Formats: sequence, C-alpha cells, structure tokens
Amino acid sequence: MAVVEIVTQDPWRRTIRDSLPPLEERLAFGRSLRNKIPRSELGKWKLSPDRPDPVDLIEITNVGRVKELVPIRVGRMAASPLAFLRGAAAQMAADLASAPISGVVSWICGDAHLSNFGVYASPERSLVFDLNDFDEAVLGPREWDLKRLAASIVVAGRSRGFSEDDSREAVLDAVRVYRLGMRELAGLPLVDTYRLRWKEDQTDVLGISKKSAKQGQKLRQKAETRTNDQVLRKLTTTRKDGRWCFDEQPPLLTRLPEKDAERVASALERYTNTLPPDRRDLVNAYAVQDAAFKVVGVGSVGTRAYVVALAGNGDRDALFLQVKEAPGSQLAPYLPEHRVRHQGQRVVEAQLSLQALSDPFLGWTTIGRRHFYVRQLRDMKGSVDIETMRARGLIDYSRLLGGTLAMAHARCGDPAVIAGYLGKGDQVDRAIAEFAFAYADQTERDHDAVVKAINAGWLPAEFGV
Repeated sequence: MAVVEIVTQDPWRRTIRDSLPPLEERLAFGRSLRNKIPRSELGKWKLSPDRPDPVDLIEITNVGRVKELVPIRVGRMAASPLAFLRGAAAQMAADLASAPISGVVSWICGDAHLSNFGVYASPERSLVFDLNDFDEAVLGPREWDLKRLAASIVVAGRSRGFSEDDSREAVLDAVRVYRLGMRELAGLPLVDTYRLRWKEDQTDVLGISKKSAKQGQKLRQKAETRTNDQVLRKLTTTRKDGRWCFDEQPPLLTRLPEKDAERVASALERYTNTLPPDRRDLVNAYAVQDAAFKVVGVGSVGTRAYVVALAGNGDRDALFLQVKEAPGSQLAPYLPEHRVRHQGQRVVEAQLSLQALSDPFLGWTTIGRRHFYVRQLRDMKGSVDIETMRARGLIDYSRLLGGTLAMAHARCGDPAVIAGYLGKGDQVDRAIAEFAFAYADQTERDHDAVVKAINAGWLPAEFGV
C-alpha cells in the first residue's frame, strides 16, 4: 500500500515568539517546490500496480458498520458514478497516494466533492456558505481536496449529460478561482484571512461571478425553512405524558430501545464538557426527550448515527442534535502517521480550522469504545440539487466552490506558499483538469465493476432506500 511522502512542512510560524517571514520570501518558498514536483506532474494519473480492487475496498470499508445497513450503502453507491465517487473516499485516497504531490500539508477536508459544500446557520443566525462535511478530515496534501473537487465536477457534468467542453470550463474555472483567490488571500492581514467568508460583496476579491453568487442566494432561501421547528413537526409526535418521540421510518429512522437511548443520553452529558462554558450551560438547560437511529449520507451509511430531541422553554422550544460516529478518516492509512486521541475531536478541530463560522454546538463524546462527534441536526442547512442543475449553473457553481476551498485552505496554512507554488499562469489549472477527466474515466470503470459485482451476487445491495 502506497503512503504519501511529505516533501516539506508549511513554514507557518509555530509560536507567538516567531516572526512570520516576509510575503515575498514565502511566495519564493512556494515557487521553489516546483523544482521537486513540477506543476505539470499534478495532471498525471495512472493505475498503481498494487491498486486495491474497488469491490474489495468497499467490503473492507464495510467492516465495523451495522451489518443490516451495508446493502443500503452499496445500493446508494451503485446508483450512479457520482454516487460511487461520493462514497469512495478511501478508493480515491489509495489512488492519490501514488500520485505526485507538492508536499505541503495542513488540515484538509479529505472529501471535498461538490456535494459537500452548502449553507448553514452561523452562531449569529446568518447563513454561511462553506464546506460542510469533515468526517474524512486529516493533515494531508492540499491538492487532494482540489483534485477530488475537480473530479467530482467532471463526473457530475457527465451524469447530467453536459458536453465535455462545458465540464472542462467548469473545472478550469474552479481551479483558476482557487489559484487567483489564494494569491489575493496571501496579501491579507492574518485576522482578515481567518474571518473571511463568502458573501455577495466578496465576489470581486475571489473572482466569483454574479451568476455564481446567485447560486448561493437560492440556497439561502431554501435553507431558511430548515429549522428545529420544522424537524419537530416532521419527525416527532407528542406522547400522552407530553414528551416528544420520533416517528419511526424504518430502516432510515428507528427508535432506540430504552437501554440504548440511556447510553446516548449519558454520552451527551460527556459531550457538554467539550463545549465552551456559555454553550455548556445552554445545552444543559435542555432536557432529553427521545433518541433514534438515523441513516445518513452515502459513504456514512452503516456507521452509527443518532438523533436526539431535547426540550427547552415551552412546547415549541426544540433542539435536535446529531450524534455521529467518527471511526477515523479513510485517508489516514495513506498518509504518514498522525496520532489522534479522539476521532470525534479530530472532526471538530478540523471543522473549526477550515470553516469561517461553525455550528456553536460542535463537540465530541464516546459511547462504549466508539468515538462520536455532535452537531445540530438540520438548522438552516442546505445544498445545491445537482440533478436539476444546468450546464451554465455548474460552471458558475464551480467558481463558487473554487473560491470557497481557497478560503478554507488559507485559514489553516500559509496561502503565500500555496500561491507561490500555483503561480500566475494556468499550468496548474490545465494539469488538474487533465487529472479530473482521467479520474472521471476511472470512476466510471470502478462504478461499472461494482454494478457487475452486485448483478453477479457478490455484493448485497438494496436500492431506492
């Protein structure tokens, strides 16, 4: 199994006593990395001799999941090449481990496909657009995020029947905005880089078009209806004793036996100790009403995910928390060892580092020997519907994604080093696009292999769930 060789560490200052090198020096350091890994190398893709078989790797990554739910995961991944890519973070990590990298590492999302961006509510109740999934987050090469995003754009374009020219324009624009945005971000005061988030008046700074901005506006309107009150009406009923309980929707939403529900409630008590004091007191003012098991996502299906209903001040004051298992990043086996004390803490710390603003209820806990992280279930969260998107919409949306990813990477590393390596020309744009199309071809072959394994009876699958 290939493991990435880290060429160098990001020369980000390590303590408050160390001075940050001048901007030009850090840009020059980034340019020097091209001597080790030319930018054109990022476009190369070839099968490694020891590449894991996609069917075998699905079976390997199914180990430890709830056995009865594994066919749902397989069925969801088999639905389309894009669905397969979404669930195959481990496969892509195995492939990227043998591909050239610049060698600079920091926190990365690890699963930055185009469906893992969206809107959510900030602590001040304003809507923010950003990365929104960090289950696979890890210290790794930043171009892994960029390549996964680019490949997903091409696969999505093909799934919608768009021309190769349209998909190429979308990828080139995403990488271009990432590259130009990173250079702009490199010159900002550090606090401004940390605070920066997408909004309409930043489109000029990041090179995002007005049409791309409208994609975010549509998301905002839809997300404003997704509140705790909506969840209360949609997923629960009131028992005779006045307590809320979840309406079962098996196999996707099932109530927990009393013993298991008590274990989840006890885990929430430990979770509150990971919150800042003000939020700890707030959550402790709520009372647990009910807990249920809820199937989520594509790649996450089969991991343990619970939803908890809590009641506060009156019969309309509801808080819904998701307690989601964090079994470890699927990218970790392909990277140098990074000791993690708690996998839920890893997810939370990565999210806080990469996002401009994060869920105020983020924390972590343990149930038995399994690690979990905790967040709000559905508070003003929303994402673009790829299945209804037109070609021009994909191009505009890709620009927004490229700028958003640049901001995320700039928050937890030195944007000057990245900008120095990427350069002012379009060499990296063309290289990443070349990789994206080659990997989209491979994704389609892998998807075909999985479908054949299902049809032959080798992989159990349940569709339409």
